[in-house]
Amino acid sequence: MEINSRLSRYDLTQTYRWNYDNAPEPAEIDVPAMRGEWTFCGRAVPSPLGIPAGPLLNGRWVLYYASLGFDVLTYKTVRSGHRECYELPNLVPVETGQLTGTEERLTESRTMNGSWAVSFGMPSADPEVWRRDIEETRNKLAAEKLLSVSVVGTVQPGWSIDDLAADYAQCARWAVDAGADTIETNFSCPNVETCDGQLYQNPTEAAIVAEAVRQAIDDRPLILKIGHMTESSNAEELLEAVGAFATAIAMTNSVATTVRGQSGDLLFAGQQRGICGEATFDASLRQTSLFSKLVRERDDDLRIISVGGVSAAEHVQSCMKAGAESVHIATAAMIDPNVALKIRRSWQA
Repeated sequence: MEINSRLSRYDLTQTYRWNYDNAPEPAEIDVPAMRGEWTFCGRAVPSPLGIPAGPLLNGRWVLYYASLGFDVLTYKTVRSGHRECYELPNLVPVETGQLTGTEERLTESRTMNGSWAVSFGMPSADPEVWRRDIEETRNKLAAEKLLSVSVVGTVQPGWSIDDLAADYAQCARWAVDAGADTIETNFSCPNVETCDGQLYQNPTEAAIVAEAVRQAIDDRPLILKIGHMTESSNAEELLEAVGAFATAIAMTNSVATTVRGQSGDLLFAGQQRGICGEATFDASLRQTSLFSKLVRERDDDLRIISVGGVSAAEHVQSCMKAGAESVHIATAAMIDPNVALKIRRSWQA
């Protein structure tokens, strides 16, 4: 199989809007099969390879990466109202080894070495736009591929957790009506300061939102996207709270820290940003193992989706051995759109 070195990719020098408007067309590439039998939330899929919400800004980006060997495509997080992206820079390469979550600060890198700080702020098109786009995308997407839609509530002044839960549920209901195969609730975004970005750290409120979304989508699979967790007691508490409502848990949505620029000044006004890419692989693998162990001990059928730092077939194998049902790739796919094709070719060998 020939690897195409000229494939389009997200341009980090351009704005989010520019990348949204200039999505590439699907590639005409022969995608090799991936030996084995695979499922996502219990549903049959051609491979365990997926993409989390970050790179798939709209339906055209979904169809593009679907043509490159990804079988579970997660539409970038949508809201009940329009939300602009943060200003540039949105993606800043950093110098770092494997992260543990104890790092106080990283330094900007002049070159991309596999990891970057992410600063989008969960932007969203207007609901009329994204609902129509999801419907068109599902109609164009191959039947064997799954379209998951990531949703988030938008906190308003004076809102209670029940109000936030209702907003999550409304977005989820709209997404299902538009054709989403599965729903992902975004409970983790280190780039926003409101509670919607940290719900995974509050099991009681996470359960309220998860229950509201579950009621809104009936028996449609529900994935909860969570951030970095290292303590078994915290993980147990979260699983106990949301286990009755969720189909799967997706982890790890980055490892957060502050970033110092080349000039020595703190970037992003000194606020933390999520670090994504190769540097998160060890942390994500440990978290996958931890949650898989706890799920087995609970003797339930909650699925684990491993996210973070994956870029090669051996990484996929490690995640599956750690207990993941599916493995999703973001940073590596943005840097090298051939990554799923390379994994498939290696898997065949």
